[in-house]
Amino acid sequence: MENKLSNKKVAILVADGFEEVEFTKPLEALKDAGAEVDVISLHDGEVKAWAEKDWGNSYPVNLTVSNANAKDYDALVLPGGVMNPDHLRENQEAVNFVSGFFDDSKPIAAICHGPWTLIETGELKGRRVTSYPSLKTDLVNAGANWVDEEVVVDNGLVTSRNPHDLPAFCRKMVEEIGEGVHA
Repeated sequence: MENKLSNKKVAILVADGFEEVEFTKPLEALKDAGAEVDVISLHDGEVKAWAEKDWGNSYPVNLTVSNANAKDYDALVLPGGVMNPDHLRENQEAVNFVSGFFDDSKPIAAICHGPWTLIETGELKGRRVTSYPSLKTDLVNAGANWVDEEVVVDNGLVTSRNPHDLPAFCRKMVEEIGEGVHA
């Protein structure tokens, strides 16, 4: 994957309580592929991870969502964790930021509970997605075609179910970001 994304700038949008491994593994895959990555959150300073059953490490925030613009990025990554997408989907600036990637047909990769935030954009009607199983009804109610598969790609939208899917998720995420805009 080395340098496959050397000309790409990727945003990872997280709030406190994101699942740590669903952040660190995609971040590592993006950097290994040569992408420039910004961690964007609701507040500046640091954002705190959730590591399976308790709080994990804190990570530096590059930019607040109030100062971020989707037009400055080639792709978006949304890690899961139950608290993280719940905070993001309640924040209109975060929802607007995510919507900007749909507006410009840019790749979006969301894993586990990450697709929860996507619902608020109103852009899932007719899209094929997967997620953590407990989100199935929410995604179907939003108009998505939910399937139980390791990784699902629908016109630049990459989704996966859980941390066990991370190898496939990261491969497809890098592939789709490498392809660029999906008209």
